Amino acid sequence: MLRGLFACSVKKISGREGYTLIEMMIVIAIIGILTNMALPNMQRAIIRAKETSLKNTLFVLRDVIDQHYADHGRFPDSLADLTEKKYIRNLPKDPFTNSESTWIIIPPGDGEEGAVFDIHSGSHFVSLDGVPYNEW
Repeated sequence: MLRGLFACSVKKISGREGYTLIEMMIVIAIIGILTNMALPNMQRAIIRAKETSLKNTLFVLRDVIDQHYADHGRFPDSLADLTEKKYIRNLPKDPFTNSESTWIIIPPGDGEEGAVFDIHSGSHFVSLDGVPYNEW
């Protein structure tokens, strides 16, 4: 008799196939909530990576400008001079504007020769620290 009851209850459970609509909706809602929680962190990580790339690019370009000044006694006339004289292979892209032509060139002070003393990003966005990228 017990064996018959057990066989009957197993039959009912095994007769049910798939998931109900409510179970599917609950799983999708949980996935949606978790995605919405992770999305801002992922976007912030992407911005941090671009900021790190911009800092590194500015450091390298400023170092190359200083090397040009040390070698020639004058600042370069343009950023293209740095590639022509083999100080850098290619002019890097600004990570936020994704362009090589948006760099802001700061000319040297009076009495200095050349046209490129310093360089800034051409982006008008504000960093996570609250400082605009074109002031870095």
